[in-house]
Amino acid sequence: MSRPFMAKAAAIAAALLATASPLAAQTYAITNAKMVAGDGSAPVDGATVVIRDGRIVAAGTGVAVPAGAETIDAGGKYVTPGLFAGFSRVGLSEVDAVSSTNDTRANDSPFNASIDVAPAINPTSTAFGVSRAAGVTRAVVSPASATSIFAGQGALVDLGDDYDAVTVPRAFQFAEMGEAGAREAGGSRAATHALFRNALREARDFGNRANIHGGGSAPVEGQSLSSVSPDLRMLESNAERPQDVLLTRFDAAALVPVVRGTQPLLVHVESANDILRVLDLKREFPNLKLVLVGASEGWRVADRIAASGVPVIASALNDLPASFEKLAATQSNVGRMRDAGVKVAIGMIDDEDAHQLRYAPQYAGNLVGLQKVPGATGLTWDEAFAAISGDVADIMGVGERMGHLRAGAAGDVVLWSGDPLELSSTPERVWIDGVEQSLDNRQARLRERYRNPQEGVLPKAYDH
Repeated sequence: MSRPFMAKAAAIAAALLATASPLAAQTYAITNAKMVAGDGSAPVDGATVVIRDGRIVAAGTGVAVPAGAETIDAGGKYVTPGLFAGFSRVGLSEVDAVSSTNDTRANDSPFNASIDVAPAINPTSTAFGVSRAAGVTRAVVSPASATSIFAGQGALVDLGDDYDAVTVPRAFQFAEMGEAGAREAGGSRAATHALFRNALREARDFGNRANIHGGGSAPVEGQSLSSVSPDLRMLESNAERPQDVLLTRFDAAALVPVVRGTQPLLVHVESANDILRVLDLKREFPNLKLVLVGASEGWRVADRIAASGVPVIASALNDLPASFEKLAATQSNVGRMRDAGVKVAIGMIDDEDAHQLRYAPQYAGNLVGLQKVPGATGLTWDEAFAAISGDVADIMGVGERMGHLRAGAAGDVVLWSGDPLELSSTPERVWIDGVEQSLDNRQARLRERYRNPQEGVLPKAYDH
């Protein structure tokens, strides 16, 4: 093979690699912005946000524009942190009814708590692009339960247009403790609590016998998925186990960080009674780092939740008795819990949670509208936006580096056409980790294709 040919081939290969590489983070200065910090504070007019090397280096008034930065005049429009989906299954299912595209649950697996969703998350999923174009830049992604109350380990992801979606793998364990949990545990809530206590006792004993000191805390941002898991170190120990155990060694290892409080436990629970019984579990397992998910009847026991210090990722607008565990559902639920002192963010469990993360600002906006309904309790605008941004990050333990517009946080920024909580507003520009994202997506292309169809453009099926 000639040298000129080899040189040309090498040049072509280099060019292909260059085009395949993700866009690099640049330095941006967004000026003249109506800035929302995402922490529940009021918007600030005339603010500047500077993004450099993938991070926010300054945000507020009186901020100087660094030399060489690309300056973007916001023209007084809203500039906010990217939306943070408080609970989702984005990237785990493309078509729910087609099993080959649905990785939300493992119906025939011998494993439960040890299932790690990170390898299954598909960043090329249609829902990623649609959500990104709606201003969603981060998401909590959870598995669904199948044969046990323990569904497995969820992840925190970014929705950037690349293949490095998983920001924090094994970020939490997810469990079902209401009606769904009762079904998985054998048919009753009593069985659910027996299974829960047995599992955590097994995990505690296994961790002690294996002499695991660290407990296997969740990885930090940027840790490689290929790095050695704490679970594997536990499994490689020579600790013996009694014969009357219900968990596999892998599942027992996965629950050690839960029982030791180094990994959050997200628990789906809806009724007031079930909420109180879950809170009672901290008496036996005081290290549990609980987060309640759903909590449609949370308002009935809001004072008890607040006293426990346990945060809630709530379904925003459950207002109908769709099941017996939601008989007291009301749209005022989130507002009443907030008024009682509960830390509340908004999630979408069992509510198009794999596909429609873009509903988050609509739900938050509706809670603002409730403030004008006599007898109802909603949120202020500032509280509502925090519930879909900074509050989610705080509850998941990443508030210092995600969900807010503050120095040191990830460069997740959205420039909006108008009020982000109004249905008529859309993102005009979106950055994730300091990289500006394309807002193109499959739904937008379909809209343009069929908005004004011309003869000969439609597929042949439309000719008849």
